[in-house]
Amino acid sequence: MKNFILLFTILILVSTVNTLPSDNKNKFVLVIHGGAGATPRDIPEELQSQYLKSLTEALIIGKNILSNGGTALDAVEKVVNYLEDNQLFNAGRGSVLTSEGKVEMDAAIMDGIDLSAGAVAGVNKIKNPISLARLVMQKTPHVMLISNGAENFAKEMNVEFGDSSYFLLDSQIDKWRDIKKKMNENKKGTVGAVALDVNGNLAAATSTGGMMMKRPGRVGDVPIIGAGTYANNQTCAVSATGWGEKFIRNNVAVSISKLMEYKGVSLKTAVNELINNILQPNDGGVIAIDKDGNYSMMYNTKSMFRGVINSDGFLEVKIWE
Repeated sequence: MKNFILLFTILILVSTVNTLPSDNKNKFVLVIHGGAGATPRDIPEELQSQYLKSLTEALIIGKNILSNGGTALDAVEKVVNYLEDNQLFNAGRGSVLTSEGKVEMDAAIMDGIDLSAGAVAGVNKIKNPISLARLVMQKTPHVMLISNGAENFAKEMNVEFGDSSYFLLDSQIDKWRDIKKKMNENKKGTVGAVALDVNGNLAAATSTGGMMMKRPGRVGDVPIIGAGTYANNQTCAVSATGWGEKFIRNNVAVSISKLMEYKGVSLKTAVNELINNILQPNDGGVIAIDKDGNYSMMYNTKSMFRGVINSDGFLEVKIWE
């Protein structure tokens, strides 16, 4: 089992930000996250392996799309679909519960080509919220639909729904009961993907169940374009995870892009400014790719589930530093 974990965690030592060769033609990059927080290093090896295996499978899904000339938009949607269906992560089926013991999910997707974006918030029956967010982007003149309005639109679009038994997992109910008793929130998480495709287009997608024990109706940064999700072919694509209110107040995702655009700084510098100088310790992290294929996976929490794959065959998944 230890060898299995090492296969994924001790691959190639690289810096936080890496660069593609200057010739970007036919190059692609995909970076994903599965939430930032305080995952202890002594979690069971079997559980570590499950997380690392799931992150790897998600990367392979995206790689297969991008390597065949697929779009960054398709790649980030399908990767997030997989993570939404995987109950290890706080999105879709694995979503945490509100203070009333219900699921309320948010998601957003953005196309760097023309800044088109779609988002949904407060949905509780949609199997894959990220796909509904894409439909909002492509089939309506709006950017965000919420709650019943979003779910009524989903019916019009024949989107797949899930019943309460699909979302209300025994594991989440047990956590909810324990936290309800202790009144102590201990899980923050989100899933997300950013991609650069072979045509030089960027896209970002983020999906979440929010914060455990959140007040019903609370919406975090994920569906707020520019806070938790952003993509612009002229600069970068960003997906965030962590304490949503902090990311909203600081417009984290778009601020990274604007620092690059207005100040001419690198992706590494822009991400570092937001994560380590603007946000507080333990607020969260981001994944990001710039238009040249440089990428960043930076966080100020104890852990962040994350991974990267590119057209050169490099693959890496990690939980801790």
